[in-house]
Amino acid sequence: MGGILTERKSKSRAVFELRLHIVFVTKYRRPCLTEAVQQEAKQAFADILAQWDCALVEFGAEADHVHLIAEIHPALEISRLINNLKSASSKRLRNRFPEHFANFYWKPLLWHRAYYVGSVGAASLETVKRYVERQGTKARQYGTIQADDQSDIESD
Repeated sequence: MGGILTERKSKSRAVFELRLHIVFVTKYRRPCLTEAVQQEAKQAFADILAQWDCALVEFGAEADHVHLIAEIHPALEISRLINNLKSASSKRLRNRFPEHFANFYWKPLLWHRAYYVGSVGAASLETVKRYVERQGTKARQYGTIQADDQSDIESD
């Protein structure tokens, strides 16, 4: 679970490279995510994503929120995945650390109902926009990519 993967995946007739940046905040932003809870959360998210045929690429956390970078597939309904990640991880963490969470919440909850999700790519938006805008030009018609475009796409 090191850096961003750049390997394309294939499944059924699709070749894809899809990653999401996901952020969950604890309910009332309570600082209840200790180091031990964070380590268990990382494993919980990795296990849950694997059940969805996805992968945890990167994980980061602070006392009141977590960041995930997840590699997903195109047949996925993102909102269902998000809801499952939140509910299953909450249940697992609360079962693993019941006394700890009882100090913060009297109801069986952990995450705020809101969340952040955004797409993450290997190339910047500006690089991809330039590439798309240049489609159909003479250089593209002959199947050549300018050296600066190719290096931008591979390095961003």
